[in-house]
Amino acid sequence: MLPRLLLLATFSSIAFADIQFTSPAAGATLQAGKPITAKWKDSGDGTALTDLKTYTLFLCAGGNDAESILQLAPINANGQFSTGNEASATVAAAVGGPDKNAYFLKIQSVGTAGEQVVNYSDRFTLSGMTGTFPKNVQDGISKVSGTDGPPSTAQDAPEANAGAAGAEGDYAVAYTAQTGLIKYAPMQTPPGTKITADKMKPRYPTSKVQIAKTFLPTPKQTTTMTASQTRTHPQSRPFSAPAAEMPQDDMQKFLRRWRD
Repeated sequence: MLPRLLLLATFSSIAFADIQFTSPAAGATLQAGKPITAKWKDSGDGTALTDLKTYTLFLCAGGNDAESILQLAPINANGQFSTGNEASATVAAAVGGPDKNAYFLKIQSVGTAGEQVVNYSDRFTLSGMTGTFPKNVQDGISKVSGTDGPPSTAQDAPEANAGAAGAEGDYAVAYTAQTGLIKYAPMQTPPGTKITADKMKPRYPTSKVQIAKTFLPTPKQTTTMTASQTRTHPQSRPFSAPAAEMPQDDMQKFLRRWRD
């Protein structure tokens, strides 16, 4: 029974392995304020790289469990695999601390059939960082030994007849309750086809507002990610006859005036 379980676990990890990061190298030390360059290749297992369409790439920090992982800054928030297997960006030194092997990259890929795969790079260090980590992230870092990043995950494509799914993951957390460096906004609500309400009322209860009397501190959030719109719009060809061609030269315009 035990060999069978080990075999199943092996195949489960292989099914999730789609992208293998080749840079930054495991245990590498990068300098804060300089571009972070990510490079990857097809791992040879799971979904082929040629079957992946788009991706989002983030700099992360924390432990190997989901509760201690913090997305710090986007490297490429709207990546296309057709443009190559490399992305680069510079992040602010204040987004995190200088802890050894605290950082790793997270790439979330979407396949041509709608399947989603999340892969992580090996861990590396960013020297010269001036920020600090929240306690849960710091605790996660302290529990890590070695340079392996978090385990990969995969999600099958949604069924064609499935109903609209609710918000998931970070998008399910109320916007005002989010404390990370990246905010997650829900999908925009499409307008209705008819106006049925005759009185306006707020969708949400009012909140208390305190007027600032002094300069407020600089916000720590680096960007806001909005959930992609999944609603599709039906299309049909126009059935009306095309408009008559308008006259071009002066004589045609003159004759057209007296056609009636």
